[in-house]
Amino acid sequence: MLQSDEVVLHVEFQTQPKPNIPFRMIDYRLRVYRRFPRKQMRQAVIYLQQTDSQLVQTTTFTLEETFHRFQVIRLWEQPTSIFLQSPGLLPFAVLSQADNRTEVLQQVAQAISLIDNQQTQSNIAASAFVLAGLVLKKDIVQQLLRKELMQESVTYQAIKAEGKAEGKAEGSEEKARQIAVNLLSVGMSIDAIARITGLSVEVVQQLQVQQADNHD
Repeated sequence: MLQSDEVVLHVEFQTQPKPNIPFRMIDYRLRVYRRFPRKQMRQAVIYLQQTDSQLVQTTTFTLEETFHRFQVIRLWEQPTSIFLQSPGLLPFAVLSQADNRTEVLQQVAQAISLIDNQQTQSNIAASAFVLAGLVLKKDIVQQLLRKELMQESVTYQAIKAEGKAEGKAEGSEEKARQIAVNLLSVGMSIDAIARITGLSVEVVQQLQVQQADNHD
């Protein structure tokens, strides 16, 4: 979640469709209204992996006389050119409407190499590495995105820390919480974070709310 003085932006990134997504969207809307009744809210679910499931077409929640609408973006239907125009969108280009994903990732790698700010470059490269892994083989991704580009990024450090935390019983939950906070900061979905860290979805949601409070 991101917010300004007048608007709250809520984005959910999902690799797979789930029946409870519409409820989650209205649930978050009501939570925000409870805290910020005067703020508008924009909500979108961004589906990362192509699927034939009709759940990705759902844009509303209905319960008796209650009705709520939100936006849905299916990345595989979006033109690749959109994602090549802005550094922040580069990691998503390989998931767009592309005939040759390897070629698109090559374009992304070239665009990343032209970014002047080293920290920004590292963060975008790491995000591109993670997302490209959803549709391309690991060796192809590693060939096109150099590891040294990513080592200073939040995403890379979070994944590295998660690996070190495996098998350590003492302090593992606290470490998992810190990893979850890092992954939330780069926009990873709550479900994915829960799977990586072993925390419950409810705990990750609480951390997300706390993170939003800290940015008020």
